[in-house]
Amino acid sequence: MNYSIVLRLLGTIAISIFLAFLLSWGMAWLLDDGSHWAGPARWGFGISSAIAGVVGVGLHILGRSDNNKMFRKEALATIGLGWIFASVLGAIPYFLIIDGIPFADCVFEAASGFTTTGASVLSDIEHLPLSLLFWRSLSQWIGGLGVVVFFVALLSFLGAGAKVLYSRESSAQAADLDASRVQQGVLKILLLYLGLSALCTLVYWLCGLSWYDSLNHMFTTLSTGGFSTRSTSVASFDNPAFEWAVILFMTIGGASFLVILRMLKGDWHMVRRSTEMKAYLAIIVGATALVTLFLYVGLDATTFENTVRDAAFQVVSIMTTTGYATKDYDAWLPATHIMLLALMVIGGCSGSTAGGIKVIRLCAAWKIARHHVERAYRARVVRPMKINDQNLDQNTQESIVVFLMQMSMIVMVASIIVGVLEPQLSVPGNISAVAATLFNIGPGLAEVGPTRNFAFFHSGTKLFLSLLMILGRLELYAVLALFSPALWKKY
Repeated sequence: MNYSIVLRLLGTIAISIFLAFLLSWGMAWLLDDGSHWAGPARWGFGISSAIAGVVGVGLHILGRSDNNKMFRKEALATIGLGWIFASVLGAIPYFLIIDGIPFADCVFEAASGFTTTGASVLSDIEHLPLSLLFWRSLSQWIGGLGVVVFFVALLSFLGAGAKVLYSRESSAQAADLDASRVQQGVLKILLLYLGLSALCTLVYWLCGLSWYDSLNHMFTTLSTGGFSTRSTSVASFDNPAFEWAVILFMTIGGASFLVILRMLKGDWHMVRRSTEMKAYLAIIVGATALVTLFLYVGLDATTFENTVRDAAFQVVSIMTTTGYATKDYDAWLPATHIMLLALMVIGGCSGSTAGGIKVIRLCAAWKIARHHVERAYRARVVRPMKINDQNLDQNTQESIVVFLMQMSMIVMVASIIVGVLEPQLSVPGNISAVAATLFNIGPGLAEVGPTRNFAFFHSGTKLFLSLLMILGRLELYAVLALFSPALWKKY
């Protein structure tokens, strides 16, 4: 293990959070001026900035070395530690500004922000300082492409190590980037992210939102995070045009940014042969149609447009793991709950800001299962399995199956642990709390439904669910590897 480079990268993450704290501190002077929150917000972000800055500089000094080699060990350690480290640092403003809040709640809120989960322990959002809500949303925007990926393009000294770092942090493969250097490829994604952010903010403002609300909701839409400046989320605006705009940008946030880049280049052939994108859009359309049918038949629907919009909004919000809400879907028919729970697990596309197991793995698992069923009665059949017109080799097939098995085991074990920690929690509440955090959705069903939050859990449960958020965001290995003693051995 090359500890020096891990420390330097953690220091870079701390410096980036320091800059975000400084921006939020400026917002405290601008937005909270004249309110009773002005003093606590300015003091809280000032102290938080100082802590993050000192920690960042200190880690850079400790990590001084001529050895810039990065291999898988260093990548896994940096990613896993980086997200845990960012969640602890990001918790500091909540702890300093909100009087009497337990630190476990602060870590939960920060982890939910950086992992773009959107689960919350905060109530009465409208009465919190505007600068703190700004930081809350900004943390999701930063986490959208990854605390680490944001800086891979800037760390030129990593060389080939950047490729390992990127491919371990994201669900896409670094080889998919159409660039001679991974830093250049990541920069293209960052520029796309910034361009979409500007467009999304403008569209929201044209829909009638203030610049403040437009900016905050842009932060949490493209990142598929789901934090809002209102306690009742998007529903509080009662704005159909805004809701359709959110549906559009949530769909974009859940799509592969690599495919979007190809689309902008005019490479429609690549888009047409993308198995994942076709499946992603087909699932959204099919699920929306079914939920619309259930709502129109089973409930007292108002107009067809309202019903379609409500169905489309919740389907896209859940599948992209954004977690916004316009209706209390917990009161819908049980059939819709099963469908939404399935969408929670599936998630968005690889190379997107969404969580879940990813559509590409679902497509691959379907083909693998179908192939093995055929082999049950045609043992000698040899049929190539293709995803995106490329053969699915044996190693990839095994890694997908193992990943799905590990996810299933973690859901089972985590549900038991939550059951022990929260013995009064209902079965739907237990399972959906685990799924909502592990798959980075935010709201779940029953006790953690769209009109409630996670505040009633014990501190130990909140910390455990925070770990599940990070585990799901990093797709297991970067966190699980931290518990392996062999990882920490020196060269």
